[in-house]
Amino acid sequence: MIKLKNVSYKVMDKETGKEKYIVKDLSLDFPKNKFTIITGHNGSGKSTLIKLIMGVIQTTSGEILLGEKKINSLSVDERANLGITIAFQQPVKFKGLTVRDLLNLASKSTTNIPDACEFLAKVGLCAKDYVDRELDDRLSGGELKRIELAIALAKGGDVLLFDEPEAGIDLWSFDSLVDIFKKLKNKTIIIVSHQKKLIDSADYILLLDSTNDAIIGKKKEMLPLLNSPKCRKLGGLIND
Repeated sequence: MIKLKNVSYKVMDKETGKEKYIVKDLSLDFPKNKFTIITGHNGSGKSTLIKLIMGVIQTTSGEILLGEKKINSLSVDERANLGITIAFQQPVKFKGLTVRDLLNLASKSTTNIPDACEFLAKVGLCAKDYVDRELDDRLSGGELKRIELAIALAKGGDVLLFDEPEAGIDLWSFDSLVDIFKKLKNKTIIIVSHQKKLIDSADYILLLDSTNDAIIGKKKEMLPLLNSPKCRKLGGLIND
């Protein structure tokens, strides 16, 4: 589904005045309709990677493909129209807009109660309680995360990108989100996270390390590597 071919992204280091790579020469495939966790130490390029896939930032070199279609030159909106959706650590609040408004925008149609119920029920919310509520500070972090996921489902995309969805929500809401991700079997889900419960729920794990090559594999193959305390510079793996 999502393919990276020799993808690099570099920026100017303000302290040294020299360019440095955040992502360097990365080539891998994200399996279609599977749940993949991206993990690794701080600064390894996890969040940068999903921003590159979404087009929030542009690659310095290399190719990103959706299926066989090269999407490097496409804008965020164009990639969204192809079925890629991203959600960040902190859900966006839209003062004055209701959940119904955003569902309408996402689905490009007028959302009635039964339609809203279809999307909101999948994330554990009652449409009658939420469809006319504004996305503001009166909603909890867990509620905002669920609504954001419902909006992503309303868009009908095949690829869902999440950057640390557990950030800022309570334990009950986090457990519910994990259950939701498990049920999305017909989606390609790519999540940046360090949380063990999410990692244990994944089909595949991508381990990023800024000083070594990335490794991706099935969960049962990757978990022993994640549990290793050895430094990869000595032939082992970092467990940060």
